[in-house]
Amino acid sequence: MFRTFVAALSGLILLTLTPACAEVSGDETRTRVLVFSHTTGWRHDSIEPGIEALRVIAEENGWQFEASEDPSIFDEGALERIDVLVLLSSTTGSTPESEWLSDEGRAALQGFVRGGGGVAAIHAAADAHYHWPWYRQMIGAAFEMHPPGTPDGDLTVVDADHPATRALPERFTRTDEWYWFSDFDGNVRLLMTLDAASIGEEGGEVPMAWSHTFEGGRVFYTALGHTRESFAEPLFLEHVRGGIAWAAGLED
Repeated sequence: MFRTFVAALSGLILLTLTPACAEVSGDETRTRVLVFSHTTGWRHDSIEPGIEALRVIAEENGWQFEASEDPSIFDEGALERIDVLVLLSSTTGSTPESEWLSDEGRAALQGFVRGGGGVAAIHAAADAHYHWPWYRQMIGAAFEMHPPGTPDGDLTVVDADHPATRALPERFTRTDEWYWFSDFDGNVRLLMTLDAASIGEEGGEVPMAWSHTFEGGRVFYTALGHTRESFAEPLFLEHVRGGIAWAAGLED
């Protein structure tokens, strides 16, 4: 009778623990996303709605989500527990003292990318770390200037065979602040361009989104996302979702 009782009790314990164990195992396989939005330069008021929109995207796609504005997390090993780092308009100023990563933090980001980590950089993430050439190379360019205001501009998808652009029309018009770049890397995979003439400027087709593999990692960048309204636009959100999925290696 005692053996029968022990067997029954063991079975009950196993049934009780199995769902929890399965849940932990499932969490371990979920894509882990960290949104970083610390600023020492211009701070966009689109950051807060951007964080919430990215949280929803993560929930809808079954990704683990974390958001931070504390640069010290780079020193404390935060990148060791994630798959994709989303740089959400994380600006710096123009002086070396304003740059939010130095020494251990820089080494941590380089190690993350070189270890195969993914980076999805949005809008003013290109307006950062002007005294760290590696960062500019990772992004694929550096912010140089933007024309005044947020006029309607005509965009063209030049590579529709990418998760960040597959859902977009070949040509469409939207409102944003339009970036021009310096040190643009012509070897990146160009995804989308702006017709400069559509906003009354010269410059032909200006790069607006691209991706590349860089030192072992995947890096996606979009210059879109200046306005708060961007993070309520289905097409823009799908553009960003696809970029994150590509950076994570989930979609090609």
